[in-house]
Amino acid sequence: MTPETIEIPLSKKKLILTLVGAIGFVAIGCWFLIAPPTISNPVIGNPTTIFITGLASVIFFGLVTVVVIRKLPDNKAGLIIDEKGIIDNSSGVSAGLVLWSDIEEIKVFQIMNQKFLMFIVKNPQDYISRQANGLKRKGMELNYKSYGSPISISANALQTDFDKLYELLVRKMGEYKL
Repeated sequence: MTPETIEIPLSKKKLILTLVGAIGFVAIGCWFLIAPPTISNPVIGNPTTIFITGLASVIFFGLVTVVVIRKLPDNKAGLIIDEKGIIDNSSGVSAGLVLWSDIEEIKVFQIMNQKFLMFIVKNPQDYISRQANGLKRKGMELNYKSYGSPISISANALQTDFDKLYELLVRKMGEYKL
């Protein structure tokens, strides 16, 4: 590690909390599929709605569970910041090395109560096409179509908070893009 390299480790505590929550939602989804509750509301009590909600919960949170289980034993830094750019290893759809020279802007997006940093890059297709895993590539394509960038980072799995991460990345981008 050189003096100008900053490493932000993965937060095992945050990952474990995410895992517990995801397993809980998988269990609720299974309950909705196996023994759906009786709800008197005509909209949310509709058996089809309950089935679709249960299935979506099992699929989405099942994927989250798999990603977190694979990430827990990972001892690599979640994010590495140096003079070349950012090496992202923070999520299941990590972008790898994102060069400062490719980054045009860092935007904050909020989906529900979840904040993300979206890296608007000059060459988004390059980052999408270099992703070897088809499922991860589809995730990056969906990010690009929905938010204008295939590359997003959250502080959820990192040993830092969102505001500190944003401030650090904007400052470093200013330093290295001069």
